[in-house]
Amino acid sequence: MLRKIVSPALFLLLSALVIASCNSSETKPTATGSDTADRKWWKEAVVYQVYPRSFKDSDGDGIGDLKGIISKLDYIKSLGVDAVWLNPIYGSPNDDNGYDVSDYRGIMKDFGTMEDFDALLKGMHERGLKLVMDLVVNHSSDEHEWFKQSRSSRTSPYRHYYHWWDAERGKPAFRYSLFDVNHDAWKYDSATNAYYLHYFSRKQPDLNWENPKLRQEIYDIMKFWADKGIDGFRLDAFQFAAKDTTFPAFPKGFEKDFIQYYAMVDGLHDYLKEMNKEVLSKYDVMSVAEGAGRNFQDAHDLVDADRNELNMAYAFEGVDIAKPEGYSLLHFKEVFSRWDSVFAEKGWLSVFLANHDQARMVSRFGNDSPAFWEASSKLLTTFIMTMRGTPYYYYGDELGMTNAGFSTIEDYQDIATRNEYEHQKATGGDLNKFLERIRFSSRDNGRTPMQWDTTLNAGFSTGKPWLRTNANHTTINAAAQEKDPASVLNYFRKIVQLRKDNPVLVYGKYTLLDKNNPDVYAYTRVWEGKKMLVLLNFSSKAAKANTGVDTNKAKLLISNYQTASVDGTLQPYEASVYEL
Repeated sequence: MLRKIVSPALFLLLSALVIASCNSSETKPTATGSDTADRKWWKEAVVYQVYPRSFKDSDGDGIGDLKGIISKLDYIKSLGVDAVWLNPIYGSPNDDNGYDVSDYRGIMKDFGTMEDFDALLKGMHERGLKLVMDLVVNHSSDEHEWFKQSRSSRTSPYRHYYHWWDAERGKPAFRYSLFDVNHDAWKYDSATNAYYLHYFSRKQPDLNWENPKLRQEIYDIMKFWADKGIDGFRLDAFQFAAKDTTFPAFPKGFEKDFIQYYAMVDGLHDYLKEMNKEVLSKYDVMSVAEGAGRNFQDAHDLVDADRNELNMAYAFEGVDIAKPEGYSLLHFKEVFSRWDSVFAEKGWLSVFLANHDQARMVSRFGNDSPAFWEASSKLLTTFIMTMRGTPYYYYGDELGMTNAGFSTIEDYQDIATRNEYEHQKATGGDLNKFLERIRFSSRDNGRTPMQWDTTLNAGFSTGKPWLRTNANHTTINAAAQEKDPASVLNYFRKIVQLRKDNPVLVYGKYTLLDKNNPDVYAYTRVWEGKKMLVLLNFSSKAAKANTGVDTNKAKLLISNYQTASVDGTLQPYEASVYEL
């Protein structure tokens, strides 16, 4: 739950998608050299993220569900992806769209039953697709039985499953909450005259990982799902799981860079080593955890193989570059190049530009105007699929879905957006500016229903959708794009296949070219004697790529234009990949 919050500075969260795999799940190495030459399935996979509430509704209640996903498994398979990351489907009062879990071994009624889940898993495996579950274990719902027992008495055996501060000690040192209306992470509870800690919503009390009984509970939950045969876990907000339980005072203003105080607190690595020993090493699973920490050293400490913790790092710095006023491609190139260089020899990166905590990729990093929407969407997909690392790709981006265009606070359902609106109102903020800002950045932009066709509600549901459907579904939808060989959807399928056919795009050395070009992102990928050139014009005008490579003598492998440029001058938002 790397939460999309309103202030961009608060969303510079480094996250880690981390993998722990049994040897039986790995493709045996076929080359020698650096760690990147050791071929593993999770390095070569393309991961497709499905937001269950918004993907497909099977029963007309306006909420996507498991049977809806089952009905679209052939579509997912047709994309060429290898794994599906599913946002939380556990029992939940749904204060934060399932990231407030009240039953870790149950299915939210909105989504269906355990029988539906079993059918979904079976259907995926029959199609050669892997399933990664989202596990929320930094916090639970306040309606979880653990918390009900914990708040019932100071002597409850569940008291230390959470972080409590007895009121007679005075109010604890301030902690910042991302979702609280007052941004105060301590909530007073009169039942036992004490405060409990919640880094997110008041209905999401933080779990106390210092308690070995709590940790064993989590491991047992993981084993429950692993025994069902799932293929991986995403550990939500896990970089925050360890806390200094003395709760010392932090410097005034720490919340402006709270990652430096909240992330990777002492003890976290011990918990991960224990989790690896207890669960991850015993199953053929992939584990994905948010939280790469405060710096590159933190990230490497998480993922370097010799530590027996985790395997894949997820650099989140790049996705916060986009701003309503625009962004600098030079900055974009610098960030992604820097992360690649740090993990060139050890560790592994993931590559992504969108997820459920982001607005739509093409609206943030591309150009969603009618003239350039299609080309810029394909360009961004080309970037993701040609960088070193494992691509994580968000549902609907394969169609080029755009921001929703919401204009009033009533349009939004997201707790972070709604509570920040109330905070702005209570503190005299400019509400019009706030609405203008979230029109670009709110994470509800990335949660609108999947645009299947031109019918009512975009074919997502026969009932009123839980979140309003984007009006442009009449022009941007899967049914129309299936029929068009040159569509965004079919381009996605082609570029995924290109990546699968060319391991150089997975493992190859990355070298940035034309570094100071403000419009063009150019780089090569080299591996085992094979070399590719990627040219990406991120501007709405023609731009020259000064790479020193004569593309007339190169083999064009794919382009988002019917006729690619041949002299190094790229058309607006042109993306081309060459074999040299």
